[in-house]
Amino acid sequence: MENSNSTKSGFVTLIGRPNVGKSTLMNQLIGQKIAITSNKPQTTRNRIQTVYTDERGQIVFLDTPGIHKAKNKLGEYMVKVAESTLNEVDAVLWLVEPTTFIGAGERHIAEQLKRVKTPVILIINKIDTVKREEILLFMDAYRKIYDFAEIVPVSALKGENSDTLLEVIYKYMPYGPMFYDEDTITDQPERQIVAELIREKALKCLDEEIPHGIAVAIDQMKYRKDGKLVDIDATIVCERDSHKGIIIGKGGAMLKKIGSAARYEIERLLDTQVNLKLWVKVKKDWRDSDFLMKNFGYDKKEI
Repeated sequence: MENSNSTKSGFVTLIGRPNVGKSTLMNQLIGQKIAITSNKPQTTRNRIQTVYTDERGQIVFLDTPGIHKAKNKLGEYMVKVAESTLNEVDAVLWLVEPTTFIGAGERHIAEQLKRVKTPVILIINKIDTVKREEILLFMDAYRKIYDFAEIVPVSALKGENSDTLLEVIYKYMPYGPMFYDEDTITDQPERQIVAELIREKALKCLDEEIPHGIAVAIDQMKYRKDGKLVDIDATIVCERDSHKGIIIGKGGAMLKKIGSAARYEIERLLDTQVNLKLWVKVKKDWRDSDFLMKNFGYDKKEI
């Protein structure tokens, strides 16, 4: 590692309304699947730290839950986590849709940001879906609602402009030693990433009305002595008996489908064979119970 005078190291956080592509952008920049991606809202519930390292230094990303108006305790927790992170970082990345219409959700975020002293870099995502000449119009529209430090158009999906984005982020990173070893990609415990991957696959396989109300608990994760196989027992928790039936599916078909999709991803992540066993339990209203939320890894005290 180089001496601390020549490298830059800092923290950035990624915000934006649900579904704008935050996790896709993280995965694009880091080059590994860590933040789970899904086209259903409220996929990311905790601060996912991922770490980008190159010869210039290190950028630690905090991927916070989307800022939105809260509807229940889980919602309140998510909003608090998002807002408290904004003042602790060196730069805020705000990811938005390519549009000249700026709706109430974006205006709400702009209002929150006015209370923050951190420089804000606006990232206009999905530029692969619009005409080049329209991008300037979008930039102008957003400039009217907030005084951004920088505006960078990207396509998270196609990886367009991600080098420029990294350059811009480094501009705002302070000089100093790196926080993590060069080969660190995330500080999330393995179990948590595994739980998120199972949840991602459940969201993808299931129907619209269930996903918000599921959580995944890892009951046990044990490596066999030779290290070539890991046994994982996990429980998918849902809010209703009727949901349980849907998650299990006819003759267990749905649960099997979720299990094999998740197993494939977990094996890629851990680079070892996985024996995954899934159960389904009903815990009514877990999203409004502090105790149960803590059980699934969402702890208010940590905010």
